[in-house]
Amino acid sequence: MDALIWHAPDADHPARRAARASMTAVGSGRRDEWLDLFAPDALVEDPVGPSFLDPSGAGHRGRDGIGAFWDSFIATISGFRFEINDSFANGPCCANVATITTTMGDGSTMTIDCILIYTVDDAGLITSLRAHWEPDRAMATLKKS
Repeated sequence: MDALIWHAPDADHPARRAARASMTAVGSGRRDEWLDLFAPDALVEDPVGPSFLDPSGAGHRGRDGIGAFWDSFIATISGFRFEINDSFANGPCCANVATITTTMGDGSTMTIDCILIYTVDDAGLITSLRAHWEPDRAMATLKKS
C-alpha cells in the first residue's frame, strides 16, 4: 500500500515539496530523513493545542524535541497512509486537507481527518508543522483487528 496518495493540486511549491517529503519519510519510517527536513529551531504542533500527545500544548521545538516526538509517538505506529484530498500553497506555506490512516502493531486502525500546514524558510526547510485534528474524533474511528 502506498504511504502517500495525492488527489490534490500539485503545482511545484517549496512548502508543498517539503510536505510531500515529510509524509513520505513518516510513511516509510525514516526518522533521520524526516528530521533533516526541519530547520534547527522548527516547531511541530501535532495536534495544535493541548492533547494527550502534548499536555501543555506548547508543541515540540528543535530537532531534539521533534526527534523525541517521533520516538514517543510516530515510532509506536506500524503504518501510516496519507491521503491528500486538497492542497493550498501560497507564501511560505502549504495547507493540505488530509486523511491519515494509522495501523498499530496489533493491526488495529485509526483514521485522522486533518489539515496539515507546513511553513518553510528560504532554504526550503520546515520551520513549522501544524496539524489541526481532534483526538476524540480520531479515537472514535479506532477499529480493532
